[in-house]
Amino acid sequence: MDQQKILGYFIEEAKEHLETLETGLLELSAVVKDQERLNEMFRAAHSIKGGAAMLGYGSIQKIAHRLEDAFKILKENTVPTDQTLESLFLKGYDVLQNLVEKLQGTFGLKPEEADVIVEKAEPFFVELQAYLNQIIDRGTSAISSESDEDSFEQVKNLLKQMLSLFKEKANSENRQMLQKVCTQLGQVFPQEKSWKNLTEIAANAIANPQHSYRTLAPVVIKELKQGSDYIELGKSEKIQPSEALQQLAAAKLPYILVSLDPQNMANALRQAFNQQQLSKLVQLLT
Repeated sequence: MDQQKILGYFIEEAKEHLETLETGLLELSAVVKDQERLNEMFRAAHSIKGGAAMLGYGSIQKIAHRLEDAFKILKENTVPTDQTLESLFLKGYDVLQNLVEKLQGTFGLKPEEADVIVEKAEPFFVELQAYLNQIIDRGTSAISSESDEDSFEQVKNLLKQMLSLFKEKANSENRQMLQKVCTQLGQVFPQEKSWKNLTEIAANAIANPQHSYRTLAPVVIKELKQGSDYIELGKSEKIQPSEALQQLAAAKLPYILVSLDPQNMANALRQAFNQQQLSKLVQLLT
């Protein structure tokens, strides 16, 4: 088969592939949601690239390759379309179509002319690549932001659940549920070691049946809320369990948080000791 016939076959196939590309680009908003059509467009550009390379038409090969790379990005990422993106793709398509038409023309595609066309087209493809990257980065940022919002909302709901449990009767079943909430809180930000450590210490404090909910609740809730606030502010390095929480976690005997206010101190002592113990305590203090 002579070279002219091979060229004729290539041009006919290229025109079919160009038709596939044009139809897809005019319906780009629908195509990006259809993986099969994206594959079809990718294959069309790839076929033109391969045929041009075989025949030595580097200009057509290069432009088809640039389109192929752009379609690959669409295949591998969720990319919302807009008029700017469609326009940039169509400009790239027009360059490829122009090269194929000139190849089919009476004088064929002269290397010098082809080089000029490719050089003028380069800014289109640079802009297309940059715009695709911008859309992907924007989407990744939005997903990350939504994920963060979901995480903080989850912490808020778990703390509400914990507060409700603290209002229930103190028994082994409720304590286990409270410990489970601590475990769930630790899993919300798995990459934050200081946060995970805080939730584990809180769980250890809750596990001690000698500590009343009245003693545990204000310390545990406050510190977990403060810890999540630090993460939200990007200051997770400030998460540090207080001495009070660490003592609650380590204490083997009942731990009493005594306020400096005399009335509050008296109330705390009444709740912790019976009448006989209080009488003995008074004797020791006088």
